[in-house]
Amino acid sequence: MRKTGGTDKKRVRRQSTAVQNAAKDPNSDTPPRKQAAKDVFQLFAEKVRDHKDLESRWAVLQETRVEYFRGKDFVSFLRNHPEVKEILDSDKNLETEDIGNALLSKNLLVRCDRVVKTVRPGKRKLSTWPAHLEIFPDQVFSEQDAFFAWTFVKRRPFWQTLLSFCWPVLTLAICLFPVYPHQCKLLILYSCAGVLLLILSLLLLRGAVFGILYILVGKRMWFFPNILAEEATLRELFRFWPSKDEEEKPKWTTRLFYALVAVLIILLMRHHAPDEAARARYQKRVSNIIDDVLEWSPRLALSGMMEKQQTVVNATNPNPDVAENQTGDSTGPDAVPDQPEAEIIDNVEHSDHYNQDGDHTHQ
Repeated sequence: MRKTGGTDKKRVRRQSTAVQNAAKDPNSDTPPRKQAAKDVFQLFAEKVRDHKDLESRWAVLQETRVEYFRGKDFVSFLRNHPEVKEILDSDKNLETEDIGNALLSKNLLVRCDRVVKTVRPGKRKLSTWPAHLEIFPDQVFSEQDAFFAWTFVKRRPFWQTLLSFCWPVLTLAICLFPVYPHQCKLLILYSCAGVLLLILSLLLLRGAVFGILYILVGKRMWFFPNILAEEATLRELFRFWPSKDEEEKPKWTTRLFYALVAVLIILLMRHHAPDEAARARYQKRVSNIIDDVLEWSPRLALSGMMEKQQTVVNATNPNPDVAENQTGDSTGPDAVPDQPEAEIIDNVEHSDHYNQDGDHTHQ
């Protein structure tokens, strides 16, 4: 029994050393136990990535959009959520640095560095979350000023898979807009116009608030700061409160210059504003275009095709009244009366004899 216990301890030690060697040497041939360890780290990485408490951003890494996080945020996340390590089974007691190195060795993470390493003019320090990254040459986990990007494809939720099948249906529905009933067309038109008006009003209000605060107080405050960002998630896109202004306060001469430019633009727009007649003409033109779109229907299209065919027939026969008299009107003065077939034959023979007598007399 003692020998059996001793052999079990040796097996456990060998398994732990094998897992550590697999983390250090990714190119070695891995037996099934090490492959299971890789699957465990894969599950751990997926759970950490899906967790909401780990703050992450999106950036461009070698012309590819990646999701990345900071090393210090990863350390604090594992310190506050030790239950996440339970997925690692036998490796749950590893240090945070060892877990990070294991993820790097299994190509689940890649260490990155900011592209712009100098402070830009007008700013006090480097950006907290850079928008452009590059691969760091030393792929070792670090907590200080280090960024790590996920390399695996994130699993899609089930609702996103269902939503992907709805895109062709939506495209077909957009193409069939002309054949919709009139009430549906009005609903879609007013809904789209309302959303467009809301977006434009929000952008104008956002710019006005920024301009007023910049000129009067000298602070740069953009409400909805990520609403025009290209590399932003849906949650970041509708974030209302602006981020902290890290740039230097502008000089009063600069603020006065922009104030004069704003006043000049307002005066020019007021002077060149369209009059009531021009506005009425433009409104009538736009309303005619909208009415043409709303009132179109397949029945009107078919009636228009029939009118075109009638126009073509009238063009081939420029005098339709004569054609109707020649073909359909048999009561006119020039119409040939209906005669029996025998009378028509006698008339033809009589006309032949008359022509022969006329020829003899001429001779």
